[in-house]
Amino acid sequence: MSRPLIGITAYLEAARWGTWVREAVLSPASYVRAVEKAGGAPVLLPPLGLGGIDGYTAGLSGLILAGGTELDPGLYGAAADGRLDGPQPHRDRFELAMARSAVQAGLPLLAVARGMHVLNVAQGGTLIPWLPEVVGHDRHGEPGRPHTVQISVSSALGKALGDRAEVTAPHRQAVKRLGTGLLAVAWADDQIVEGVELQGHRFAVGVQWHPERGDDNRLIEALVEAAAH
Repeated sequence: MSRPLIGITAYLEAARWGTWVREAVLSPASYVRAVEKAGGAPVLLPPLGLGGIDGYTAGLSGLILAGGTELDPGLYGAAADGRLDGPQPHRDRFELAMARSAVQAGLPLLAVARGMHVLNVAQGGTLIPWLPEVVGHDRHGEPGRPHTVQISVSSALGKALGDRAEVTAPHRQAVKRLGTGLLAVAWADDQIVEGVELQGHRFAVGVQWHPERGDDNRLIEALVEAAAH
């Protein structure tokens, strides 16, 4: 039986190897390893032109909208914020188009960290551009700080992980207004949304943390299982 083909969105950045410095398609190896371990066949999707988006969607069995730098606030009607890293317009455009195409096609997808924000904005939702300003603390932005999220047990996320999960999810943006069709299904202790799902879709889950890291591969396995059917 062939492995389902799982697309993973990626960076397009200058990279150096040996004496070469070239523009390269980059992704943390943890994504491809997690997909391979779960029984899928990983393939990186470079954020190039938009003309091939529907072809990608038609050829894939599933999609991971990967993590990365923050979305441009202008994409959801917010003002620019100098505290954020510089936007990457080519990646923003590509991934928003990929998310919309995948949703329209019913393609199983997992949206990770930035990817959850992409999915929410693609569905017409908005983000909190600078989370510490809203919640009055920066616990969400602390690298390596684990915390417990509460999960709706009736959701696809809950069916994969149970009613709670211990996660590490440094972020300084968060979901504000949910996009069309999205439901909040996981929350931090201060009620910041850390997991979403798209109603009526066979598998469209977004999480604020990075399930491709560490030993618990159940969420990647759930994606690959949905992609195989």
